[in-house]
Amino acid sequence: MGQTGGMNDVVTGEAVPLELRLAKLPSRVLSIAIDVAIYAGCGLALFGIANAVVPALDPALATALGLVVTITLLVAVPATIETLTGGRSAGKYALGLRVVRDDGGPIRARHALVRALSGVFADFVVTLGVGAIFCSLLNERGKRIGDVLAGTVVLRERIPSLPGPPAVPPELAGWARTLELARLPNDLALNARNYLIRAPQMAPAVRDDLGARLADQVASVVTPPPPPGVPAWAYLAAVLGERGRREIERMSGQATTRVSHEATPPPAQPPSVDGSDQSSHQRPTGGFAPPR
Repeated sequence: MGQTGGMNDVVTGEAVPLELRLAKLPSRVLSIAIDVAIYAGCGLALFGIANAVVPALDPALATALGLVVTITLLVAVPATIETLTGGRSAGKYALGLRVVRDDGGPIRARHALVRALSGVFADFVVTLGVGAIFCSLLNERGKRIGDVLAGTVVLRERIPSLPGPPAVPPELAGWARTLELARLPNDLALNARNYLIRAPQMAPAVRDDLGARLADQVASVVTPPPPPGVPAWAYLAAVLGERGRREIERMSGQATTRVSHEATPPPAQPPSVDGSDQSSHQRPTGGFAPPR
């Protein structure tokens, strides 16, 4: 597929922000093969029942019924299943895949219908799968034609969980609270976090060299410097741990402030000279309300 396999910050259908991977071409092909096998089995069973029940059926009527069954299995059934399951067909469920909108929200009936119709006329039946493969290879998010037209994308929901970075070493906790972290860029912090996660699997020489280089980069933008003799991994863990603690504290403070503002009743308006209520004469001014 055209995607790089990197992480993508997406909000799922349950409105939970997650880092999910775009589904790759092999897993999508396998999920489609599972669905096709199920639909083909259902179709053969239905045709067998029809031949047994009405063996002397008029050829024209038999052709019409066959066409209805085929359209139902290729369009109506897949669209209905994806709509009711929030983007998971049997094959996708088996492989941990899911169809979502481009903005990460759950797909609706119109998205599923466009994907199903495109699957018949552009992706699979008419082009024998060539259209879907070429479009997926050329699209940076691995979309087939139906995804492009419907505004959807297929994600992998089952991702092996990685352990988080080490916690702040207790002996560095007091020093970490004095750090000035405003100049630490996000990409450098992410590189340091990935290093701490993967350090146990690295060769000692590679681990020490990479850790020293990352620690030098972090130390160039973070003050004060660490105490003498602190190893690179401990320094990086302390910086990232303190950074995460402050972010959680900041978010918690914002949530507490917002709740307290919402719970505070507006001040009562004094009655006017003529005894009428001034609040009934006020009108909203509109526009942007500055944060408190």
